[in-house]
Amino acid sequence: MIIPHLAMPIAVYVTVADGLPNWDVTASCRGAASAGYVAQSEERLKSCLASEQKTREKLASEWSSFPAADRIKCVESIKWFEPTYTELAACLDMARDVKSGGSDNSASPMRR
Repeated sequence: MIIPHLAMPIAVYVTVADGLPNWDVTASCRGAASAGYVAQSEERLKSCLASEQKTREKLASEWSSFPAADRIKCVESIKWFEPTYTELAACLDMARDVKSGGSDNSASPMRR
């Protein structure tokens, strides 16, 4: 069976739009935690990982409320490096703000 070239990306986009990505944010948190005093880095790492988990849970509960096009765009824009759920939430917030004509803190998944 011959699959048209354009059919492949569409399948990828449908998957991205349907479910929240499952990223390992350890490397990003480790990098952030290493800035500053070494003695505090383990505590910062744990705090970062906990924060990312909380953000992921919040995004998971609200994932379907974001337009599929925004989910796709935001995931695609950050997946090429060590992405975090905080970055994904920020991207989705900005996309929502642009469509609503400004910042609406009540609509933000991270500011409720």
